[in-house]
Amino acid sequence: MPKGGKNVRRAAVSALRAWAKGYAYADSLIERHAERNHLSSSDRAFLKAILMGVLRNRSLLDHWIGLFRKGKLDPETRDVLRVGFCQLLILRIPDHAAIYETVECARKPVQGLINAVLRKAAQCRMRLLRELPDVDLPVQYSHPFWLWKRWRQLFGKEKAIALMDWNNLPAETFYRPNLLNPPPEGAPLPEDAREAVSDGHYYVTDPSTAHAPELLDPKPGQVILDACAAPGGKAIHLAGLMKNQGTLVCCDSNEKRLPRLHENLERCGVSIAEVRQHDWSKKAPPEWVGHFDGILLDVPCSNTGVFRRRVDARWRLQKTDLKDLVEVQRKILEAAAPCLKPGGHLVYSTCSIDPEENIEQVERFVRDYPEFTLGESKQFFPFVDEIDGAFVAVLTRNPVS
Repeated sequence: MPKGGKNVRRAAVSALRAWAKGYAYADSLIERHAERNHLSSSDRAFLKAILMGVLRNRSLLDHWIGLFRKGKLDPETRDVLRVGFCQLLILRIPDHAAIYETVECARKPVQGLINAVLRKAAQCRMRLLRELPDVDLPVQYSHPFWLWKRWRQLFGKEKAIALMDWNNLPAETFYRPNLLNPPPEGAPLPEDAREAVSDGHYYVTDPSTAHAPELLDPKPGQVILDACAAPGGKAIHLAGLMKNQGTLVCCDSNEKRLPRLHENLERCGVSIAEVRQHDWSKKAPPEWVGHFDGILLDVPCSNTGVFRRRVDARWRLQKTDLKDLVEVQRKILEAAAPCLKPGGHLVYSTCSIDPEENIEQVERFVRDYPEFTLGESKQFFPFVDEIDGAFVAVLTRNPVS
């Protein structure tokens, strides 16, 4: 049983309140509240399990809460109950610890209500779990209804269910060997992988992130642009493929992300990188026009392929956001494409599974700009490829005749 007691539960409630107000993403909230409460590594892991458990199962937890509490709840009391129900029904924490410690971290006026509701839920636990298949699918899998409806239309019911199920699995951590500073031949990944990452032998990334650099296939000595580079995983892979020879310009629109990008590139021994701040919704600097042999354009997107990894993204995304994102992506593509040399290749990349952001986007672009040709493209789906969803396509700027 976790030893963190009410401090961990209180930290979880506080993090959920901050998340609901839009202050930060879930991952950063875990770090912030673990430090603020001086949590041990085991208590930090428990805080993460509660916070991610609530966000992954938010609709289902609210459904269960509604079975035992019919009246209106203020936001903080609802979050306390979400934390309690998550422990009882998702994490299967023993009743006494889950109920007592959760009640203790609530405000005095609502402690009686929370105690009564959680005790009823504990008594009915087996019935609630037995009746789970009868709950509406978007509630059962805790996804916004509009997303469920959209995916069902795009992929069919069974694949849409498989996608939601995938999104609710804890994301694995993958360690890619650094091509520029490989681990000793035959050496296994250390038990404490953080040491191997800090030494620059490995870096953390999902298998799906390798597709774009490998499709671009940069050569040693070339001048390559990674237009949206932070935090640097794709840039490190590009530098490895280039054997640290040539020039790799790494950009990001947000100046605050550049220090981490610098740090990751340096740790992995990337010596050919030039880090620059640039907003690709605006025109490129004149000296970049026609300058690059290859461009990797990993554009902002809906994140619909990585909801397993970015747990809170499903609740942030609104239906109207898709249209806005498609417009932003087109603007970025139009700004970056002129920077390509004739005969050069641009790889357009997203972590989305939505056709409007992906194949339809690049097909529209080549229709409007006939000086570009659409080559190989690939859409990856979690329910097919068993990796995070992603899209990659190569656009070639036709040689001057």
